[in-house]
Amino acid sequence: MQSEFWHNCWQQQRIGFHQHEIHPLLPVVLSQLNWHQSKAVFAPLCGKSLDLWWLARYGKVIGAELSELACQQFFHEQQQEFSISLQNEFQHFSHPAVDIWQGDFFALEPQQLGHIGLIYDRAALIALPAQMRIDYVQQIKRLCTAPVSLLLLSLEYPQAEMSGPPFSVTEQEVRSLFDFAESIQLLAVRNLTGRPFAQRQFNVSQLLEKAFWIQW
Repeated sequence: MQSEFWHNCWQQQRIGFHQHEIHPLLPVVLSQLNWHQSKAVFAPLCGKSLDLWWLARYGKVIGAELSELACQQFFHEQQQEFSISLQNEFQHFSHPAVDIWQGDFFALEPQQLGHIGLIYDRAALIALPAQMRIDYVQQIKRLCTAPVSLLLLSLEYPQAEMSGPPFSVTEQEVRSLFDFAESIQLLAVRNLTGRPFAQRQFNVSQLLEKAFWIQW
């Protein structure tokens, strides 16, 4: 998928993937898990997710987002002041609680993130087609070295019934993509069949959201 697709989504406000509240699984599962809370939380392809503000209670949050408009809205809608600096091909949106690197996720370097203890992926992996999912996981592995934990929210539906994004990413594919991990644990399953996913309703025969806890 080309970057223009996502830029157009934000320009035209076709952002049905955005949730107007904290993801319901986030406070439930994260309160029961252990990770290196002395390190930062990383949220790839974060959009303007309110989850980042919630995660900031645990410490510094670092997001990565392609759209400048999404970054601007993220801070303006919460009436938060921020600064912007240019660093190579990125704009760095800086705030005491949440920083966002705006630019090409695949061009990020580990030194831009520092030490990450937790990765939070709400809808990044499922936003990407198959080959890009492989590249995404390899970039995550390169950026966030062990020991690190990943809270991954994935989506499953009969892919033939709908073209993504979001794409269907099965549990089998998740385990294959992260075959280098020390552990992959299925934490929770939400049956969303016939119910909205974020702001959208999908006409599919089955829709499951799964939460994985992955560590390497």
